[in-house]
Amino acid sequence: MKQQYINGVWCGAVNGGVWPLVNPATDTVFAEVPYGDGADARAAIAAARAALPAWSAATAWTRGDILRRAADYIRLHVEAFAHDMVLESGKPLVEARGEWLVAAGLFDWYAEEGKRAYGRVLPSSRADKRMQVIWQPVGVVGVITAWNFPAYNPARAWAAALAAGCTVVGKGSEFTPHSTMNLTLALVEAGIPSGVLNMVNGDAAAIGDEMLGNADVAKLSFTGSTRVGRILMDGASRTHTKLSLELGGNAPVIVMDDVDVAKVAALAVATKFRNCGQVCVSPQRFYVHRTIYDAFVAAVVERVQGIKCGFGLEKETRMGPLINRRQQQTVIEIIEQAKSEGCIVVAGGEVAEQGGYFVTPTIIAVEDAKTPFLKREIFGPVMPIVPFDTREQVIEWANDTEYGLAAYVCTNRLQDAVWLSEHLEFGMVGVNEWAPHGIEAPFGGWKQSGIGHESGPDGLTEYMEKKLISYGGL
Repeated sequence: MKQQYINGVWCGAVNGGVWPLVNPATDTVFAEVPYGDGADARAAIAAARAALPAWSAATAWTRGDILRRAADYIRLHVEAFAHDMVLESGKPLVEARGEWLVAAGLFDWYAEEGKRAYGRVLPSSRADKRMQVIWQPVGVVGVITAWNFPAYNPARAWAAALAAGCTVVGKGSEFTPHSTMNLTLALVEAGIPSGVLNMVNGDAAAIGDEMLGNADVAKLSFTGSTRVGRILMDGASRTHTKLSLELGGNAPVIVMDDVDVAKVAALAVATKFRNCGQVCVSPQRFYVHRTIYDAFVAAVVERVQGIKCGFGLEKETRMGPLINRRQQQTVIEIIEQAKSEGCIVVAGGEVAEQGGYFVTPTIIAVEDAKTPFLKREIFGPVMPIVPFDTREQVIEWANDTEYGLAAYVCTNRLQDAVWLSEHLEFGMVGVNEWAPHGIEAPFGGWKQSGIGHESGPDGLTEYMEKKLISYGGL
């Protein structure tokens, strides 16, 4: 049984609890893992606090060497790690392999970016005074991440926090703990000192409460739902714990009338149904110019008919299951809501027959842009398509959401590309591309989609404090 990692020791839960790990493609238990609570988090936080002085005093070169070795270890074991991810998350092997390689890239990036935590000297208005600004690690960081990208999500936060000189207590999802444990293994094998990186698995509420209430935790980074983000914001007020929140999304896609319909439809389907639609930046609401609407719907319907759903280790599989039965039921409920609101399911919309938590790739034709189900974050393989007439009309519809994470624009006209991208109220906008984020670029949302940014140089400073040092009497 894979275990937790606290203060340099692989261990079970303090309370002896275990969690049955279910393969979502087969609805069968294939392993057990420790399932702890606040006591485990408390021990991990104490270890992280004790290790903080030495780790924060280490040079960025020393920390970077460990991160780089972790990246090398991931690449060396990518096939085994990807295999574990398929079993617990259901995603196809090619997606799991790609995710692990991105995680390795994050460790490589921050191995170097930690050396770039530049300060600055300020010209003073007084001749007898000198001022400088430096960056220092924020302290012990708690990191709680979601199941949809069980290697990428923690790697993004862990790599930045460790490069900044912080110590970390990480908690991945109980649905995908093997990936979190494998990521920990890579850092252990790379030589991370005891207590610098700790990893717990268990009750999210109890562990989160301990992180929020423990005065030794300076910051909490969370990837997950907007609902839980609100709870964490309320809780952080008790101790003034700093927060980084990467929350929900409801990404609009605006398809103008000048595009190559077949090409855009093919790319839209490939992106929409990646990881069974369980992606926070997944394109969700497709607004297509009325003059090409029928052609676009026909093109995507033809494309989804070629998507093979199944077990992720099977070579032909292009889409796996949803993560659990609750998520499957939620997606089916959303499809039924759409139908009750007068929308037409033109493809899919069914529970697949092979067992597991599958829903067939679903295309929904929507005539009324104010249809209530469009407000919901679907987080599943459902693609609503709405016709529009003018860019002023569609920008109003696109922005009519509490979310503000990602948005997409498809057009060959420069004027429309600039106007639409600048009027969209979202933290990331992809114009004629479907991956507006990257290791080297800031990842963050507006409105209720989050606080702060991960990745790129911004991701490093999220885990550092700015300090002004002023020398007088010179």
